Amino acid sequence: TPAEMTWKAGIDMLSFGGTKNGCWCAEALVLFDPAMRENAEYLRKRSGQLFSKNRFISAQWMAYFDNGLWLDNARHSNAMAQELAQGIAASRHARLAWTCEANEVFMIAERSTAARLMKAGAKFHEWQRPAFLGDGLSKDEAVYRLVTSFATRRQDVSDFIDALGG
Repeated sequence: TPAEMTWKAGIDMLSFGGTKNGCWCAEALVLFDPAMRENAEYLRKRSGQLFSKNRFISAQWMAYFDNGLWLDNARHSNAMAQELAQGIAASRHARLAWTCEANEVFMIAERSTAARLMKAGAKFHEWQRPAFLGDGLSKDEAVYRLVTSFATRRQDVSDFIDALGG
């Protein structure tokens, strides 16, 4: 549970990011230790994290948590990543570098395949080759990072899989 992963495990504070899940410029610091709250405002200002009119950025949190929007956004993002991973795994032109567990998919493909996908409109980046892959890649292959989000449409995933080809 979230409680078991945070305060029950002894975590004092948590950075709760909303920016990559539908918020604009919104990150919240959640303090679990009441003693830390005393200096939090001072430390935030001292570290340059106090923006003018910050209340407008903070107002997003109300809508974000209302009716579970934050969970809906995350579920959608993760579901799109799973569909993307399944399409890559089924293709003979690419394979998964490792299992997809969230909204990031790491694909191994030949550079010519990646170039073809980018020409078709796909947006992704080459990723540093992890040492644990060793000699698991051919000379022309690379690892690519694909990220889905709350805004990823099912059609975007289908278009990518179609461009990749079976």
